[in-house]
Amino acid sequence: MKILFLIIFVALMIAVGLYSQKRVKNVSDFFLGGRNMGGWISAFAYGTSYFSAVIFIGYAGGIGWKYGVSATWIGISNAIFGCALAWIVLAKKTRDMTHKLEVHTMPEFFEKRYQSKGMKIVSALIIFIFLVPYTASVYKGLGYIFKSSFGISFELAIFLMALLTTVYLLLGGYVATAINDFIQGIIMLAGCILMVAYVINNQTVGGFSRGIMALRELDPGLGMPFSDGMRRLSLFGLIFMTSFGVWGLPQMIHKFYAIKNDAAIKKGTIISTVFALVIGGCAYFTGSMGRLFFIENGAAVMPNGNPDMIIPLMLEKALPEALLGIMIVLMLSASMSTLSSLVLVSSSTISLDFIKGFIVPKVSEKKTMLMMRAFCGLFVALSFIIAVFQPSTIVYLMSLSWGVVSGMFLGPYLFGLWWKKTTKFGAWSGMAAGGFVIGGYIILEKLGVLSLDMPIVSSLAMIVSVVTVPVMSLFSSQMSAKHIADVFNKAEENIAS
Repeated sequence: MKILFLIIFVALMIAVGLYSQKRVKNVSDFFLGGRNMGGWISAFAYGTSYFSAVIFIGYAGGIGWKYGVSATWIGISNAIFGCALAWIVLAKKTRDMTHKLEVHTMPEFFEKRYQSKGMKIVSALIIFIFLVPYTASVYKGLGYIFKSSFGISFELAIFLMALLTTVYLLLGGYVATAINDFIQGIIMLAGCILMVAYVINNQTVGGFSRGIMALRELDPGLGMPFSDGMRRLSLFGLIFMTSFGVWGLPQMIHKFYAIKNDAAIKKGTIISTVFALVIGGCAYFTGSMGRLFFIENGAAVMPNGNPDMIIPLMLEKALPEALLGIMIVLMLSASMSTLSSLVLVSSSTISLDFIKGFIVPKVSEKKTMLMMRAFCGLFVALSFIIAVFQPSTIVYLMSLSWGVVSGMFLGPYLFGLWWKKTTKFGAWSGMAAGGFVIGGYIILEKLGVLSLDMPIVSSLAMIVSVVTVPVMSLFSSQMSAKHIADVFNKAEENIAS
């Protein structure tokens, strides 16, 4: 039954890729779907890119084990701040400004907003390099679930998923990705609701109230709605990083470039928020029950000492085989959508912003398309290598990627959209400050001087970036009035129209 569900899913993904191939005629179609995506498609594309196997396996399992039911606040906060507020603050402004400035990528936005080709080159390289660990973390999540459910090797599972991602993305680009995201999102919603119902009613948990009481017996803090002591600080770091980190991630902002109009934005805001609330809330709550399935001699024992294996083994115990097959497709759905977004944004950025924008500016449209597809393959290959050979946990790899990329981009991007007095020096300073926090911590960690949870460090990098940009802008030369008028008046003209 599990294999049948898997075969149907893979066939459907490839079929969508073949269908979408006919609609991809140029670079804009491949990367942005012609900037004509509706509210439902855009909302599901955003939501499914937000939540991958990482949340179900690395995050929900490991974090639920550590924090108990208070981990559910992460999912709730993701819906409120990572979806609703992000769409309200960023979606319309991003679409208007990027459309009028004729930019396709975040590095290209930085170049035209701050009149800095150097910023475009640096940000393009950062995206390509540091989204690789994020992609690797998603592959790790898939590897664990396939190893647990099908008994195939971790490396083979990752290879097959990498191959599938490459095939359907190269065929249809963002069009294929968006259509598949919609299909995958429906699977995720249904699967998550069923997952929670079966886990709560499993005899090991014995219902909601009994499950909470059992957690409190293991550790009073696990059954509390809010964590205590140091766990509260760590939990806040996770909430902040996963809720506001998406504001500076190019693969998430990319969805706002492609949405077609204001009506679609309003619709997408509501749909993406509800989607995130269901997926995030269900995933983290399920993970909080993980300890109850691994009790030995009155104490919870983490399976194989690996937090990334908690959810896969837990679901095998809690779900019937048919539903387990649906859950495997759910995890695959969540991951494929995230992977395709990461690969598409990273490969397109390096092709459009670094090679065409710096090394070979006169390259033809046809050759640009070939480059984008080639870098898709290269990005997947690098991610596969890190997933197989890097021993770090999923949470660490993802937090590192979010910390570097959002830590460097969040301040320059947010203020670049909204504040006319943001300067080139201010943007460079914010980018450097965020990178310095992450880089400095990694050095101190390797030297044994400092040890913190990576989500706390990543959150600090984002905060430092957001604070640095306006402060340094006030103490540096303002950009020309003509340039600011050109940038903002174009966006305002679009709003008026």
